[in-house]
Amino acid sequence: MTLILVWILNAVSLLAVAYLLPGIAVASFGSALIAALVLGLLNALVKPVLIFLTLPITIVTLGLFLIVLNALLFWFAGSILKGFQVNGFWWAVAGAILYSLISGLLSNLVNA
Repeated sequence: MTLILVWILNAVSLLAVAYLLPGIAVASFGSALIAALVLGLLNALVKPVLIFLTLPITIVTLGLFLIVLNALLFWFAGSILKGFQVNGFWWAVAGAILYSLISGLLSNLVNA
C-alpha cells in the first residue's frame, strides 16, 4: 500500500514541477503516473549502471556529476513518453532537482 501511495505522490510531484517550470509539460494525471513509473524504473535499473560507469568523473567532480545523470534520465524520460515533455537540458536539470526535492518531502510525510 505504501508503494502505491509513494507512486501517486511522485506523480503529484511531477505535476507540481510541470506547474512551476514552463519548460516541462505533463498532459494529464495519467501521464504523470506513467512518467513517475518510468522515472522510478530508470532510477532503479539504469542509474546504478550509469553511476558505476561514470564513477571516475563523479569522484573528480565531488559528486556533482550525479546532478547531470539525474537530469539526463529526466530528459530521457521526457523524450520517450508521449504525455511528458522536457524542453532541453537545462530544464531537465531544474526539473530533476525540483522533482527530487518535492518527491522527497512528500515521501517523508508518508514515512513519518
